[in-house]
Order: sequence, then C-alpha cells, then structure tokens
Amino acid sequence: MQISERPFLQLTRYAVNPFVAVGTLVLLAQYHAVPFAEQYLLLAVLAFLLVMQLLGVMALELSFWHFCIWNLSLIFIHWTMIVMLLGLIVYTAEMLELFDKRVLLEWIVLTPFALAVLQIAIRFCLYRFYSESKNNSKAVVIGVNELSLKLVKRLQNQRILGIDCLGFFDDRDIKRLQIEQPLLGGLKDIPRFIKDHHINLVYVALPMTAQSRIRDLLDELRDTTISIYYLPDVFMYDLIQARILNIHGVPLVALCETPFIGFNAIVKRFWDVVLSLLILIVLSPLLLLISIGIKLTSPGPVLFRQRRYGLDGEEIIVYKFRSMTVCENGPDIAQAKRQDPRITRFGAILRKTSLDELPQFLNVLLGTMSIVGPRPHAVAHNELYRSQINGYMIRHKVKPGITGWAQVNGARGETDTIDKMQERIKFDLDYLRNWSLALDFLIILRTISVVIKGENAY
Repeated sequence: MQISERPFLQLTRYAVNPFVAVGTLVLLAQYHAVPFAEQYLLLAVLAFLLVMQLLGVMALELSFWHFCIWNLSLIFIHWTMIVMLLGLIVYTAEMLELFDKRVLLEWIVLTPFALAVLQIAIRFCLYRFYSESKNNSKAVVIGVNELSLKLVKRLQNQRILGIDCLGFFDDRDIKRLQIEQPLLGGLKDIPRFIKDHHINLVYVALPMTAQSRIRDLLDELRDTTISIYYLPDVFMYDLIQARILNIHGVPLVALCETPFIGFNAIVKRFWDVVLSLLILIVLSPLLLLISIGIKLTSPGPVLFRQRRYGLDGEEIIVYKFRSMTVCENGPDIAQAKRQDPRITRFGAILRKTSLDELPQFLNVLLGTMSIVGPRPHAVAHNELYRSQINGYMIRHKVKPGITGWAQVNGARGETDTIDKMQERIKFDLDYLRNWSLALDFLIILRTISVVIKGENAY
C-alpha cells in the first residue's frame, strides 16, 4: 500500500483488474444470450483469482508514458499467461465443449484491451481529481539524507497521493544540505511548527544511531494527532527483496530475501514443471537424434554430469549433452574458450546452438533448477569467485536457471576476467531485486533471439 493512500484509491488499485476481467466475460455471455451456467461461474472465479495475483495492482504512481508503455505491456504479457493457465485447466478437466466458442474467443481477445483502456481512463480521472484537490495532507520531513530526498521527490511527482511536503527539519547548516525544499528549522522547532501549520504527516529520516533524539521527538509529538512514519536507513544499502514483515507482532525488516516465497514460489514452480514437460515432450525426437549423434562421433557418455551450486549454495548435479572429449568435474576446471581443442566437432554444433543445455530441463523437473535464473557455475569457479566478488553468493538465494538475465544481456560465454564475472553477477542480482513472471517471460523470448544469433556461444 502506498504511504497515506486513500481507501478508495487503494481499492481501485486492487479491484479494477479482476472485476474488469470477470465483467467482460459476463457481458459477452449476455450479448450472445448464453446462460451464465456453472462452467462460466467456475471460469470467472479462476480468472478473478489469477488476475488478482498475476496482474497485481495498478501502478498509478508511474509517469504517464511510463505507465502506458510498462504497465500496459504487462497487461498483455500476464493476460497471455493467464489464458494459457486457464486453457490448461479447462482442457485437463475436459470442459472445453461446455463453453460457447464465440464467448471464449472474444473474451480472450477483448479483455486485455478493456483493461488497458479502463486503466488509462481511471488514471486520468484520478490524477485530475487529486491534483486539483484542496484537501491534500500537509507533511514535513525530519532529517536530510538520500532516502528522505528521494521520498520528497516522489511525493512531488506523484500528486495522486494527495500529500504536500512543506520542507525539512535538520540541525545542520542549510549550506551543507544542498536541498531544493526549504529548511524549516531545527529539531527543537518541530512541535511548534506542526501545531501552528496543522501538519498531518511527519516522516522521520534520522539515522538509527540517533535513537535518543528520535525517542525525545516522539515524546514531544504525543499530544498531537499527526501520523508518524520512520524511514529506516537500512534501506540506504544495496538490499535484495527488502520488505517489512512481522512474526506474531514482532516487527522485522527483510534485508536479503528470495523473491520466491509464498504464492510466488508456487507460481514459479508450476510454470517450470508445465513448460519443462511440454519442451521435453515436443523435443523428444531431437533429444534422441542428438544422443545418437554424440555416440557416433566420439567415445564417452551421452550426458555430462557436473557438480554445481544450487539453491542456498547446496551442491547439485547438472546434466548437459557431452560436447567435449573430457568430463572434468574436479577442483580445477578450465572454462571453455574459442577454438577449445577439447570440444568435439559435433559438440561445437551443440554448443553453438545451445542444444547441449536441453538435458537441464530434467534438472528443472527434479526441482534442482528453474527455467529462468542465474546460470549455475562449476563448484571450482564458485570457490574462486566468492572471495573476490562482493555479494557473489547472494545469487544462490534462488534456483539456478537454464537461461538468465545476464545471458540475454550479453554476459554469456567465457568469464576470463574478474570484470566479466562482476558484470554477470550484477545482472543476476538485478534479477533477484526485480523478479516478476513478466520478466521471466521476457527473458525466455530474448533467449530464443540470442540462441538464433549464436551470441558468445562456443
């Protein structure tokens, strides 16, 4: 929920998408004079739950063009996923014949456009209404730092929040602070200013080391009705999936966490299993031909097994089609290079087309890997780089993937320098910070393009 967000605005964020999806289905059934029987009710309930989860909330705080380009593109990507999931459920339950094909087809096509048009209209109306409102809350910020400056800038740009920030309070000299907002005084001036100017909101951005000052300030403000928020300075650091939670009333701040918890973990695993099964079934003839090709062109096993680090740094066995004359799996493993003499002729074709990676879909089914995630490195390489690159092991907060954000951004192939590995880790950690199903879908599409072009594959 946004800071001090009005109940109506919060309800709009969460309720619009699922109700539009269900409403479109109901209207189309009525238009075609189709009774809204039990199968349509079941479909509506499933659609409501999936849209609520996968399409999330309306990102009203984005700039208009960012909203149109980013948020609306997510509508079509997530709606495609929802349709695929609903189609799988309906097909498995053998219910397809119970639906009117016109209603289903038109619902699938029209719903994302209805969502897009309505979101633009709602955003326009809400911004128009709240920007001109004379009942905005008045706020002040106590303490000047990078986080509080970012907060004030966000409040200024997002008028829909209905908050007017009047300025800062800080005991330091204004010449040292370099702020655009006015400095309203020192900490001793806060209580009087709040009472005289009818302030509604106070954001405290003092460092945690200033506990005594924070305690004294809260004591002075107890005889007012203002809302007080604290901006913990732990968020100034480079955190992974930072969030606020509590365990039976005990407040906690997550500083480094996997994005795959709760329902996200279920969704991620579901798509891994479904897509892996489909790929292995469809490509089974190709897998057989590759196996025969490996046996006919070089001695040795078809599959290459190597120890690598998986989720939480636990060792796993990763499968690949053998593309070399050796199967190195010890403490000292040389990375593959261009014109590497260990690579067989047939293996060179497999590596160029990334077909050697196909057996890793077995790893996905076994639960040791995911389709999208940081690429797993050999144990020897992990031990080498974990002491040289800050945050290297954080990439193991999620399962390793067949493809990843680093690979589709050019950080693929041999990492013969520390700079190349640092670049790869940077993308891996970006993936952990910003994960969504839409990002996974984007990575898969870009992976197809990268494989076709054969970028950095050898």
